[in-house]
Amino acid sequence: MDSATIRAASLSLSSSPSSFFSLLPNPNPSPNHGLFSLRFPGGDLPMFKSIRCVQSPPPDSAPSSQSPLKPNSRTRGFSLSCSVVTFSPSKTSELASSKLDRLISEFQALEEPVDRVKRLLHYASLLPPLEESARVAGNRVMGCTAQVWLEVKMDGEGKMRFAANSDSEITKGFCSCLIWLLDGAAPKEVLALKTEDLAALNVGLPGAGHSRVNTWHNVLIGMQKRTKALVAERAGKPRPDAFPSLIINADGIRAKGSYAEAQARFLFPEELRVKELVNVLKEKEIGVVAHFYMDPEVQGVLTAAQKEWPHIYISDSLAMADMAVKMAKAGCQFITVLGVDFMAENVRAILDQAGFGEVGVYRMSNERIGCSLADAAATPAYMNYLEAASASTPALHVVYINTSLETKAYSHELVPTITCTSSNVVPTILQAFAQIPNLNIWYGPDTYMGANIRELLQQMTTMTDEEIAVIHPQHNSDSIKSLLSHLHYYQDGTCIVHHLFGHEVVEKINEMYCDAFLTAHFEVPGEMFSLAMEAKRRGMGVVGSTQNILDFIKQRVQESLDKNHSDHLQFVLGTESGMVTSIVAAVRNLLGSAKSSSGSADVTVEIVFPVSSESMTKTPSNSSLGQNSVEMRDFIIPVIPGVASGEGCSIHGGCASCPYMKMNTLSSLLKVCHHLPHEKEVLSDYEAGRFHSETPNGNSIADVGCEPILYMRHFQAKKELPEKLVTQILHHPHINGRSTRIGNNVNFN
Repeated sequence: MDSATIRAASLSLSSSPSSFFSLLPNPNPSPNHGLFSLRFPGGDLPMFKSIRCVQSPPPDSAPSSQSPLKPNSRTRGFSLSCSVVTFSPSKTSELASSKLDRLISEFQALEEPVDRVKRLLHYASLLPPLEESARVAGNRVMGCTAQVWLEVKMDGEGKMRFAANSDSEITKGFCSCLIWLLDGAAPKEVLALKTEDLAALNVGLPGAGHSRVNTWHNVLIGMQKRTKALVAERAGKPRPDAFPSLIINADGIRAKGSYAEAQARFLFPEELRVKELVNVLKEKEIGVVAHFYMDPEVQGVLTAAQKEWPHIYISDSLAMADMAVKMAKAGCQFITVLGVDFMAENVRAILDQAGFGEVGVYRMSNERIGCSLADAAATPAYMNYLEAASASTPALHVVYINTSLETKAYSHELVPTITCTSSNVVPTILQAFAQIPNLNIWYGPDTYMGANIRELLQQMTTMTDEEIAVIHPQHNSDSIKSLLSHLHYYQDGTCIVHHLFGHEVVEKINEMYCDAFLTAHFEVPGEMFSLAMEAKRRGMGVVGSTQNILDFIKQRVQESLDKNHSDHLQFVLGTESGMVTSIVAAVRNLLGSAKSSSGSADVTVEIVFPVSSESMTKTPSNSSLGQNSVEMRDFIIPVIPGVASGEGCSIHGGCASCPYMKMNTLSSLLKVCHHLPHEKEVLSDYEAGRFHSETPNGNSIADVGCEPILYMRHFQAKKELPEKLVTQILHHPHINGRSTRIGNNVNFN
């Protein structure tokens, strides 16, 4: 008993029934014990040593907030004030977990959903009111269907105190249960509770189960985030620096941190520069396709110019070639490509396939504009990887679109190949394995994406067959397990940008942004991927392509506007920072439309740039200290404009930006446009030329390299692999490591 922890907890009970407690006459009353005893479902709890109850008249005041799940003390009859002396030889987290077990047992004992809802509504009525001063934006819980306010404090004994309210009675019931579980608990008890522990408390109306689960989870995460902050504050730890961010509302944009200020500077370009670009594009009938990762200065001008010239399109790499074809059909004589070289190659090849060989295609540099992923696939190591794949028949090579046409051609002659994007890679793999049983699937070159695909499929094995069928109707748990044993991915290819989203960034997100919406590209490292997938399960995140990320943010903003109440939405941007221009444009359009149409409540959107210390730029200490520089130990860390300006690296935030993409400058775009069409010789190094070389089998690189892209387009349209690809997989010859099969003049409409 010397090691026992003695603890007293005060409970107030009434004579009205409660499924948590049963109040029975004490068969052996004595002066040292009360006249009644408490019994809990399933027997006495081991942590309760003795309970003393004293009868008292009904109080006139409102119910105490210490036990929100007690019946209303205003009911008729007597009330008891009970002193419960407990001891716990183990961790105090047992107290909260025991409460949770009782709570789960109570709701599971109610078989009808309507009865569980009624019970939750009863508990909602017992939630003490929240002071009006606490119903502020800083106390809002993000991600809930209803408005939820949460106030968190630490008392003098270091125990956590919670108060909450909501405009939804169901949500108030959730809050009431969570506060009963955790109010007065030690911080470690609060932090020990996992969102998975609440899975059995999916209480809600039919058809609304998912959003109800999100409420449990999001309120708990809000409790835990603020608990961590208060623990650190009491320990005297300095508040960690926040990531840089942009805050957007209907009236304008505000930047937090010098990196965000650099990003914001070019969101409102000079009118003269916009006019100059529009005039030359119109005069010479030039279309522009640009990737989301462009320098913000370039994107700012392009976004403004779109209002006066329709043949400007900013997108992910897949859509760039499609839009180039549409521009050619609309009469554009030239297409300028703002991206890396493989994007220009794809545009050139797809235009040729579509019959627009006379339309010129131009890059933005007279030097090579590379890509770390594309380079990883253009190595002997990757060809060796495919040699092994070709020997494992039947085999399919699923290659990321972010590779060169030459790589696609060489790969396709070794192993039947289909391209993919970050948004369709999983559906492609699932469909391929469903169409061709025991198919060996070899993905490359992105190692992080390959590992994330495997992790996602591994998570699917824990789902029911019905849940898996929703994702793909031809799969179940057994087929997914079989697929995992046939899935391979390349081990030595990464994107230099998404590599930055590693352990350091994940730790800071967990600490400071665990209650925010989390977006992540499929190429991020595993820790960031797992974090985003967990957020996705709560309705608080998205994992996918750049377009998926943009669509998710727009959807959440629109949902908030539809509710017509003030809100602050915080999104962590887990991809290249150049995405912010398109995000800001889309968000401002939504906010502006809502303001002009109805004068709705104020909604602000914060875009957070998570950045690792690896990306900070350091300069020697003998550098001059400029206006935008900060001195730190032996280094001066200035705001570096970057290759094309607009990118800043400082202690306020580093650069999650692609140096290759930043080779696409506004001055280069204007140079190309001004020299067209009569001074093409000046632009010879800028032109995206055709491949006149051949594959090892003597076939046209352009013809063979386009075939995997066209297979992907067929899959997107028909949701199945094309017959020709299936035939190539099943009858693929492997002679001396080379396939003799070729594909010429293939077209799928």
